[in-house]
Amino acid sequence: MLRTAVALCLFILAASCVAPTDAAEWYRFRGPSGDGHVDAVGLPLQWSSTQNVTWKQAIPGQGWSSPVVSNGRIYLTAAVPLNESAKPDYSLRLLSFEAKTGKEIASVEIFQQDASSAPRIHQKNSHASPTPIIEGDRVYVHFGHQGTACVTLDGKSVWKNRDLTYKPVHGNGGSPVIVDDALIFSCDGATDPFVVALNKNNGEIIWKTPRITNAERNFSFATPLPIEVNGRIQVVSPGSGAVCSFDVVTGEELWRVDYGQGYSVIPKPVYAHGLVFVCSGWSTPVLYAIRPDGSRDVTKTHVAWKTNKRVPNTPSLLIVEDELYMVADNGVASCLDARTGKLHWKERIGGNYSASPIFAKGKIYLQSEQGDTTVLEAGVSFKKVARSTLGERTLASVGVVDRAFLIRSDRHLYRIEGR
Repeated sequence: MLRTAVALCLFILAASCVAPTDAAEWYRFRGPSGDGHVDAVGLPLQWSSTQNVTWKQAIPGQGWSSPVVSNGRIYLTAAVPLNESAKPDYSLRLLSFEAKTGKEIASVEIFQQDASSAPRIHQKNSHASPTPIIEGDRVYVHFGHQGTACVTLDGKSVWKNRDLTYKPVHGNGGSPVIVDDALIFSCDGATDPFVVALNKNNGEIIWKTPRITNAERNFSFATPLPIEVNGRIQVVSPGSGAVCSFDVVTGEELWRVDYGQGYSVIPKPVYAHGLVFVCSGWSTPVLYAIRPDGSRDVTKTHVAWKTNKRVPNTPSLLIVEDELYMVADNGVASCLDARTGKLHWKERIGGNYSASPIFAKGKIYLQSEQGDTTVLEAGVSFKKVARSTLGERTLASVGVVDRAFLIRSDRHLYRIEGR
């Protein structure tokens, strides 16, 4: 039963907001704490396609899922074309590599995607964009409308679910999260969007809750955020038109904040200082700081502050102590007081951005789509520390293992570490 481990879940969720993370186990999107923080000594400040590169491994097919790590192995997903036609069938696969050497260990087909029924995707998307989750001896992989599955670390199938059919727009995107026995993700397609929890042990539906808003464009791609408020676990899930929070056990909608016609919402929310920080998506993104202790529609009562200046459409936010950091898709970075929204600084750092930022040992790492990474000193004054150029397109958020970054480009996976 879901409630049998609530006390343990509350401990884990509370610790994830403040505790250092284990860089050897980067097991989900944005790392163990789910917010881009990593406790690692000796991460590099600068690199190139050859400098500080421990290894470089070619990756078959296409994909923008982030690398995850457990027990010395790296896992990521890819969509490998099965023919050379303009619109090929794809093998949707889980790949694994040795973390120390980059040697490929396995390539396991999870699903096949039929080209005749597969919709078009956005030029910045892929057929393998959601990031896997590792828990214990299992890996959970999600391909949006194409299905969700669980395999062992060695790639043996545990279960598959292809029953959650919906019509996507621009392809798949948001990653799942795990709370107790529930694997939770959003299915925000062209019509009838919903949020769903599957039993992580067998793939069966625990609950499925419609997302009801007045948005004209229903599609979105955000990763949910589990939080604990007043002794109760809730899952915050932004979508088109509104951000809603759901009871993790029943799927009941607890509260919502409406934001009009905002759509194609991508950034994962973050939680700090008793506030949930949410971006509202296209066309004019607004950042909302929300108190998550309300009930029903709290649009007029629980928004502590908001801003529409320099808000990202794609990269997630980063909270470090009292400051909120963000980089807009057009390369303007800014730092705000997380409690009040007061602006500390704003700077154009160049490039376009999709990957979510990383914080490690006082430094903030911002990776552009062009393959450049800018390193900033965390603080209320802007201080640029370093800039690196990889020379390959990079939309996936980075992973971390030991004292190394794992960077996925459109062609390779790199292990980059300090000397």
